[in-house]
Amino acid sequence: MHLTVGVTGHRDLVADEVPLLKQAVRNFFLRLKREFPDLDIQLITPLAEGSDQLVTEVALELDIALIVPLPMPQAEYEKDFSSDAAVETFRRSLARARIIYLRTLPVANEGPVTMADRDRQYAQLGIFISNHSQVLLTIWDGKPSDAVGGTASVVNYHLTAVMPGYSFAEDSPNLLADNENDLAYHIVCSRDQFDGKPREGFEPLQASWVTAHFTQQSGEHMPLDYEVMMHRLQDFSRDAIKYEALIKEEGANLLENAPDLELPEGTQTINERHKVADWLAIHFQKRISLGLITVHSIAVLIGLIFIVYSEFDGFDFLLKFFLVAFLAGLLLYKIGERRQWHRKHLDYRALAEGLRVQFYWSLAGVIDVQSAEFAYDNFLQKQDVDLGWIRHVMRNVSLARSRHQVPPEEWVDWVVEQWVGDESSQTGQLAYYKRKEMEKTRRFRRTTNLGRIALWAGILIAIVLMIWGGDMSDYQQNLLLVLAGILPLMAGVRDAYSHKKAEKELIKQYRFMGGILANARRLLDGSEDVEFRRRVLKALGNAALEEDAEWILMHRERPLEHTGI
Repeated sequence: MHLTVGVTGHRDLVADEVPLLKQAVRNFFLRLKREFPDLDIQLITPLAEGSDQLVTEVALELDIALIVPLPMPQAEYEKDFSSDAAVETFRRSLARARIIYLRTLPVANEGPVTMADRDRQYAQLGIFISNHSQVLLTIWDGKPSDAVGGTASVVNYHLTAVMPGYSFAEDSPNLLADNENDLAYHIVCSRDQFDGKPREGFEPLQASWVTAHFTQQSGEHMPLDYEVMMHRLQDFSRDAIKYEALIKEEGANLLENAPDLELPEGTQTINERHKVADWLAIHFQKRISLGLITVHSIAVLIGLIFIVYSEFDGFDFLLKFFLVAFLAGLLLYKIGERRQWHRKHLDYRALAEGLRVQFYWSLAGVIDVQSAEFAYDNFLQKQDVDLGWIRHVMRNVSLARSRHQVPPEEWVDWVVEQWVGDESSQTGQLAYYKRKEMEKTRRFRRTTNLGRIALWAGILIAIVLMIWGGDMSDYQQNLLLVLAGILPLMAGVRDAYSHKKAEKELIKQYRFMGGILANARRLLDGSEDVEFRRRVLKALGNAALEEDAEWILMHRERPLEHTGI
């Protein structure tokens, strides 16, 4: 798993500051390696002259992998370097990097390339680097600037989701949401030009963490919310390594029944990441289910012990069992809390379902191969910032996809059958949601029936005691009273278990998604227009992501607890 650092900075650094800037960058990378040892750092940089090449030099010395997005053809890009030495440095570093060609605008067409074209290309480059970075390392004088695609505008986009002068980002749907993608590490620099001093209030080599709306925090450690998010990512990496052999053997392969067609670049990466997330989600779901069943069984046992102790003499020894049962339930709760069963189950399931959408979108050609932004960028945006690591994983795997390859149209048919399916098939989400709706309905009906049985049994026992109680022995009366206590106890515990599993709410959710999928299938079957079918699949994916966000919110309110015991 990777921790991705992006770079933006000035080209015209002051020579006297360069050695100290290198040391500041080195210290920054070493701190990240020390704090997150299970994450492989990778650097996204266009290898531009000045700051980019400075950071790249340090990164290569520390064996940090390079990803180089090029905003235009290499020959055209090299025209922006001021010397042959800078071009040589660029080419030498490029040979050690993975290259991503962005070419999102037609600057490579015949005819002169205008400055406006170049500005738009650099703006797209800045958006790409920002969107794919968990931390943006910026070597910047702190001064605002109107230059489209310049350092100041990239920093502004990273912190506010708006790039001044570039309309693509102006209508961002997430402007009012808390943004986990706004973490930057700012190292102040001077510029080798007239009035090249840093902005007033800044000193050269001053360093600080910067978050949304330019909130600054000095010191080595990143802001707590973001540190928690990085640790969530590191937990996922550790769990993937811990269970690697089992995941390889048992993990679900989304490409298991794939046709013999050209596979879009990067799809296998998404598939492998989904296999890990899906297996881990199931693993921790089993832990949670076992914990819920055990805790609620202990609750029934404790209630039974208390009722028997209250109604019969000579059962003082049951107090020991009462205490042991309670402590056993408390111990199980503490183990689950310490090992984060609940949190990991929800996070990994949300990630797996997000990757499932990303996988099928990629295969069907739904994702805009040229876009620097993401169709799923509002996924879990309304949740806590520590869930942002899920989007970071999705962004990270998107680095592997080609931005120029449109998948063969035949993949659309396969995606429809594997993702949507129909009610009678063994594959597809439509059959899954219909089946789960029926299962949850049956379980909820059993819970309701148990409550009714307990109610009427209690009334019946009360009638029996009223009419024939005088003819019964004390033992018989106590036995009926115990039975009258046990039945509502079992019904209450079963209802509490049903609430923890959110069975009633899930019935509505499964029914809703089943309807969405049925409508999608109807539209897909009714058209042979590939572009229209892709639009339907995109709408379906957005609905699935929204449903996934609602699911995780619902279950976060129902953790494994010991208080009910």
